[in-house]
Amino acid sequence: MNRSAPRPLAAALVLAIALIESSCAVPLAPGYRILKQSTGIHFVPGSPPELQVSANYKLENSGNSDLSFVDVKFPDEAAFGRTSLRVELDGKQVALASLPREYKETDPNALRIAFDPPWTRKQTHELTISYVFREPKNAGSRITLGEADFHLGFRDWLPELEPPRHLLAPEPKRPDHTLYTVRVPAGFVVLARGTAKGQRKDGEEIEYRFELRKKDAPPFVIAGRYTSWPQKPNSRTPIFWTLQPLSDDPGPAAEQIMAAWEILEKDFGPLGKNFEVPHIVEASGLRGHFGGEQSDGPAAAAFPGGALANPAAFALGTGNDRFLESVTHALAHNWFGDAMTPTADAALGIGEGLPEYATVVIDAERHGPAARHRRASEYLRRYDEALQHAEETPLGITTLSSPAPQRRIALAKAPLFYVALEDACGPERVRAGLANLVALLRGKEVDYNDLRAELEQSTGKQLGELFRVWLNRKGIPEDVRSRYQPAAAEQAWNGGRDPGFEPDTY
Repeated sequence: MNRSAPRPLAAALVLAIALIESSCAVPLAPGYRILKQSTGIHFVPGSPPELQVSANYKLENSGNSDLSFVDVKFPDEAAFGRTSLRVELDGKQVALASLPREYKETDPNALRIAFDPPWTRKQTHELTISYVFREPKNAGSRITLGEADFHLGFRDWLPELEPPRHLLAPEPKRPDHTLYTVRVPAGFVVLARGTAKGQRKDGEEIEYRFELRKKDAPPFVIAGRYTSWPQKPNSRTPIFWTLQPLSDDPGPAAEQIMAAWEILEKDFGPLGKNFEVPHIVEASGLRGHFGGEQSDGPAAAAFPGGALANPAAFALGTGNDRFLESVTHALAHNWFGDAMTPTADAALGIGEGLPEYATVVIDAERHGPAARHRRASEYLRRYDEALQHAEETPLGITTLSSPAPQRRIALAKAPLFYVALEDACGPERVRAGLANLVALLRGKEVDYNDLRAELEQSTGKQLGELFRVWLNRKGIPEDVRSRYQPAAAEQAWNGGRDPGFEPDTY
């Protein structure tokens, strides 16, 4: 389990700092603030196509001392195919320096911008950062880039300005009003986070404008030369965006996807007024990932308010069980990925375990207790099968960077952990606790301590021993094994899902 300091203590420290700062006009530490910020994204067709990204800031030194440098975290070069990095300070290009060795290991994608002369208190600077994404190596939930479509997820593709390395240094937060633009060829459609602020045509291109408020989550963008189904969207039908018209009738699949979406909303809370129906979008560059390993087969990944699926997935047919299963799993990530972010040590047990468990919930609500039992039995079968090829590591310390055989064991065990919680506490109370967790930690990191605290609150039970058994020990508890041991007649059942399918995750 996560052994970090209790979050209540950390929250109290943050509150104390906020109270001190609010009652004192003199800043307590070095720091700076962002007065203005804008971002531009430009899709340029070609072979290969590229995305040109620029970020502009007006910064003010708002701390208690001069600053000799600021550190900036950039998108990973290989994962995003980042190239042509350029930084300008007050209109003049500046060189970038590596961080000292003691910081480089924990912040590998950060570089340092030096000020000569030092940045004095109350002084402002104009900072412009630009780079190009071309042929990303890890095309998945964070970025895809094709000849006629692209998407940028909601994390890691923008520069992140880091605070000075001082205990009380405040984070340089995004201003209350931030403008970003998306420039694409005419004929593209665009889906992006924020309030639409109009568009303008410039030759063969169209520039879409969006505004973000401080309370909004980070931006994401999906764009492409898509055809849409249905042609006249309504309030209760998922929207399909595909590069070619669908060859089959997506109506039955749309009904199943919408039913799954409504169950997720009911049990884990609504995502927000802007996500009334999901979008299912074809992403030509999407590849399946699991802890860094890539697959060229059918793949799906989440984006806020929907799911991406690659051409290989759509080739199965929208009514194919494997297609529906992978899309449903991706949709569940909206609650347990976009709404809240699992810490690194909980990224498998929470970040993948909860979406897998969500498919159990969907089956149970649509088809009754027998379907729930059958799916739990299938996870137990997968666990036993995976155990034949590797030695298990405890779920609480298995991460997305663990060896693949151990990840497969943990991925089968994680949903059974939540099934066991339901058996011990009741499905309604567990799902209510998870809904509260999503609501309370929206936009924040979540770990096993957070999960346990919220479930103890919602169920009224002490869950320390159950968590220790499932997260710290190997094996499946005997009561769960005896309850869900697969019957011989069901050994071949796989819930319509190819056993080789793996979710898109990093």
